[in-house]
Amino acid sequence: MRALSIRVPAALGLLLCPLFSLAQEATATPVADTGDTAWIIAATALVLFMTLPGLALFYAGLVRAKNVLSILMQCFAITGVVSLLWLAVGYSLTFSDGGAAQPFIGGLDKAFLFGVTRDALSGTIPETLFFMFQMTFAIITPALVIGGFAERMRFSAVLGFTVLWLLFVYVPLAHWVWGGGWLAKLGVMDFAGGIVVHVSAGVAALVCALVLGRRRGFPETAMAPHSLPLTVAGAGMLWVGWFGFNAGSALAANGSAGMAMLTTHMGASAGALAWMAIEWVKFGKPSILGVVTGMVAGLGTITPASGFVGPLGAVVIGLSAGTVCFFATQILKRTLHIDDSLDVSPVHGVGGIVGTLLTGVFAAVSLGGVGYPVQQSMGAQVGVQLLGIGAAAAWVAVVTWLILKVLRTVVGLRVPEEKETEGLDLAEHGERGYSP
Repeated sequence: MRALSIRVPAALGLLLCPLFSLAQEATATPVADTGDTAWIIAATALVLFMTLPGLALFYAGLVRAKNVLSILMQCFAITGVVSLLWLAVGYSLTFSDGGAAQPFIGGLDKAFLFGVTRDALSGTIPETLFFMFQMTFAIITPALVIGGFAERMRFSAVLGFTVLWLLFVYVPLAHWVWGGGWLAKLGVMDFAGGIVVHVSAGVAALVCALVLGRRRGFPETAMAPHSLPLTVAGAGMLWVGWFGFNAGSALAANGSAGMAMLTTHMGASAGALAWMAIEWVKFGKPSILGVVTGMVAGLGTITPASGFVGPLGAVVIGLSAGTVCFFATQILKRTLHIDDSLDVSPVHGVGGIVGTLLTGVFAAVSLGGVGYPVQQSMGAQVGVQLLGIGAAAAWVAVVTWLILKVLRTVVGLRVPEEKETEGLDLAEHGERGYSP
């Protein structure tokens, strides 16, 4: 009898233990995944490294010596301005929970990160880290645009443009695609910024080039890069930093991040070699400028597809990037004589369009991809991708044009002719990049 009285409570305890365990799990506070958190911290640093010093050096080497400091100054200033705006309202308008159901723009419930505590999570990582990671994308996008008006825009206009463009172009577009907006609901596929970053920067740069007009002497006077070593150093930093850009967009240390890193590298390699081969055939000699430009084209083009396609798809996308962007650059400058100073629109804009469309093709499971989120066929997905490109391009073009018109009235856009001839380093900043 005594043995039975002992066995019954013990048996009940064994039966109730799983229930107690489940109750504890249900009430336990969620914690960040340390592996995911560590990876996104590294990825965030890599993406910021792309702007400072990567893009800054890449662009600085491409301009003439009298404008090298102006490019560096613009990249640093844009980083500071966008960071504060992102904290104030940019992040909230893009990603706030209160606005997730809204098709066009988010809410202000997380302005200045109100209510976001040290322990708040976004998925498996701290929300403060998600904020930082997305901020680096918001920084590099308007920094890319400066290539379209390099060597001729007033510094005050650059600052005004950055503020208005971030708030009225980048933030709504990022919400449409990544913040639960109308394009996201349609199933548009943009893993790391083919539409949000590259199409938007390319279209904006083209509008800037058209509104501001050509640099003095273009195209009759040669305006060769003043320091290819600076450009190549910056290009190498961009290549490495892009692993954070694309693989970090998985927001986890997992197979998706690994595949995104692999496809990023293959796309860049194929783009660089395609551009080099075309130059070699067309001009008789391959150039280092061509190789690094093809690499950037490959990186920009694989960006929307990186987490959705396999390595062979990435190679095809990279080869397409090097080829299409090469000829787009030739047409823009040699045929149309449009002075997009640092080739933002034919490299990033055209590359983003090509990559976004090809994402709809190579994401197919039969071609080594992950499949489609909403659509049931390749044709339907390509149609959604095309809609996303068209909507983004139209929004960016119209709003960018309006911003430039407002700034022309308020502060003026272009430096006077004598200052442009003197160079922006001295005229705008009172400094020289190199001793005379």
